[in-house]
Amino acid sequence: MCGVVGIVGHSDVNLELYDALTMLQHRGQDAAGIMTCHNGRIAQQKANGLVRDVFRSRHMQRLVGNFGIGHVRYPTAGSSGPALAQPFYVNSPYGIGLAHNGNLTNTAAVAEMLYKTDLRHVNTDSDTEVLLNVFAHELQKLGKLVPTAEDIFSAVASVHKRVKGGYAVVALIANYGLVAFRDPNGIRPLVYGQLSTDKGTAHMVASESVAFNVNGYQLVRDVAPGEALFITSDGELFAKQCAEQTKLRPCIFEHVYFARPDSIMDGVSVYKARLRQGERLAAKIVRERPDHDIHVVIPIPDSSRVAGQMVAQNLGVKFREGLVKNRYIGRTFIMPGQQQRKKSVRQKLNAIELEFKGKNVLLVDDSIVRGTTCQQIIQMARDAGANKVYFASASPAVKYPNVYGIDMPSANELIAHGRTEAEICQEIGADWLIYQDIDDLIAASMDGNPDIEQYEAAVFTGEYVTGDVDQQYLDNLDAARNDHSKAMNLISSDEEALIGIHNESDASHYA
Repeated sequence: MCGVVGIVGHSDVNLELYDALTMLQHRGQDAAGIMTCHNGRIAQQKANGLVRDVFRSRHMQRLVGNFGIGHVRYPTAGSSGPALAQPFYVNSPYGIGLAHNGNLTNTAAVAEMLYKTDLRHVNTDSDTEVLLNVFAHELQKLGKLVPTAEDIFSAVASVHKRVKGGYAVVALIANYGLVAFRDPNGIRPLVYGQLSTDKGTAHMVASESVAFNVNGYQLVRDVAPGEALFITSDGELFAKQCAEQTKLRPCIFEHVYFARPDSIMDGVSVYKARLRQGERLAAKIVRERPDHDIHVVIPIPDSSRVAGQMVAQNLGVKFREGLVKNRYIGRTFIMPGQQQRKKSVRQKLNAIELEFKGKNVLLVDDSIVRGTTCQQIIQMARDAGANKVYFASASPAVKYPNVYGIDMPSANELIAHGRTEAEICQEIGADWLIYQDIDDLIAASMDGNPDIEQYEAAVFTGEYVTGDVDQQYLDNLDAARNDHSKAMNLISSDEEALIGIHNESDASHYA
């Protein structure tokens, strides 16, 4: 999962891009980048690390221009390393920078065509570079010295025909402006906002609406599935539907885990969706154990807190913050390597003994993926003196890998894959385990916007909405995403950094 932002203003947008990326930091902690344009000259700064570590005053001083794009990354397709930080850039045609959130499911086939037919060289294993070169090639085929909005929309339409998967894209075209578009299924989120100034209207697109608030922008609407926006460097807005067949099928896991609760996506408040998740989970607990002996509900911070509050309220039991989070440790979901994840859980959370000692505790989490985190937290609860430890997941069992931009592990590393609920309960060491039902999870989000007919929920159901994911694809994905493969990629990226392939400490990065 990644975060993207693009801004067209009336003065330098570098600080606004920086602030927006800090609000999207939860979507990616592997790398960050900003690219701006001034008088046809593109400047960029990108590197591995958090936003606050990648950008310094000297970088902001040269990131000038009234329009630009930004990105925060964690790796899904491709390995991790400095050379894979976004945005990516090609100098022909016009000079184009591009960043995206999501994952293409036909990357290999498109990359081969780029080489054999389009005569374009792809230098990394990133699907973002593939996407950029497809867009650039389709623009170049038009042969225009000065592209119009219709030319850009025609290129985006061709991109939709050539690539498959989930993607939300922001692109910068030197001298001309900002382009943003979303996949025909609307799997990955993309929202549009405006800010009225004394110089006119400023425009912003971003992965989540929280990026608007810090800069004073107002949410206008979501970018529709298959739609493209083109905002000229002078601030003129054009919009057009560029896909032949579209249907809004957003990723349900955004509401479960990734998005901030203060975001609004496709007309749905993530906060309210998580409240409804808690209500429905509590109702299931009452159905299955009307005579439950739960003394206290404790959420596993942070994304399960809202659902946990509603579970406690609807069960009529106490809600307590029994686990203290170290805010300087990254999301363990994202970390490669099982041993590193195990160590990080203990570094990340600490139990308040008085909230556990002698009590029957219901721990609430947003989901269970590998089982590493919940297994250790259950043990922490027992070590703190809990009498019984029950565990509730606000989402159903995660049984299948995600192929649209969430770095779920290979199927064999998912604790629910091939196991019964009882077996999972025994594996994580709980006295009782309860999962949210898939229909209840979908309803919790759909209640916020009844116009959404379907959600992308393949991690729970195994049904991939793009229709091009078969067992061979999943086998290849397994080979790329298992822990051994990630360990090799980590070593490779460390070696790359040591030999200085992509020296991001240089103060003069111009694309």
